[in-house]
Amino acid sequence: MFSTTVLKLYVPATVFLTRQAKLFSQRTEGASGIEYAIIAAMVAIVLAAFVTPISGAISAMFTTIKDAVTKPA
Repeated sequence: MFSTTVLKLYVPATVFLTRQAKLFSQRTEGASGIEYAIIAAMVAIVLAAFVTPISGAISAMFTTIKDAVTKPA
């Protein structure tokens, strides 16, 4: 359940960032400093919002797998 929610958010975000990076690399005019600040702020917010919950969920999944594998038969 949590994994599907993460994927529903992660995939569109990745596609968006990939498109923006491609458009950014194709631009010939210079960008102002405020544009760079906005992009950096968006990246920081995404990282701050998702790093902790995702690491906790991944740790819980691996713990469940470890417990299932190490149980004596």
